[in-house]
Amino acid sequence: MKVRHIVAAFGAAVLGAMGSTGGVAQVASAQDSADAADGRQVFEYWCAPCHAPGPGHPGTQSLELKYGGNLPAPLEEREDLTPEVVKTFVRQGILSMAPFRKTEITDAELEDLAAYLAQ
Repeated sequence: MKVRHIVAAFGAAVLGAMGSTGGVAQVASAQDSADAADGRQVFEYWCAPCHAPGPGHPGTQSLELKYGGNLPAPLEEREDLTPEVVKTFVRQGILSMAPFRKTEITDAELEDLAAYLAQ
C-alpha cells in the first residue's frame, strides 16, 4: 500500500538524521499506524459484509451464538485477537468461513488486517 511506503521512507530518513539511538519507537509507531489504517480498508472491503456489527452479518451472528455475550461478536470490538490468529483464520477459514487466497487478500494486506484487528 502506498501509505506504508511513504511512512517507511520517512522513517528511514528520520533514522538517518537521528543516528541509531533516538526515536526508533516513534518511527515504529508511525509504521504501525499506517499498517492499521490500511488494514481497516482491507477489513471494510473483505470482512465487514460478514463481521460488521448488527443484524444481517452472518459472521457476527454466528459469533454471538458461540460466545453468548462473553466476548464481543463484532471483530472490531475484540481485544483478544492476535495477528497470528487473524492470519490463520483468514488463510485457513473456520467453520462456515471460507479461506481467502493470496489472490484475494495479499500477504501484505493480511499483515495490515492483522495489525488492525489486533490493536
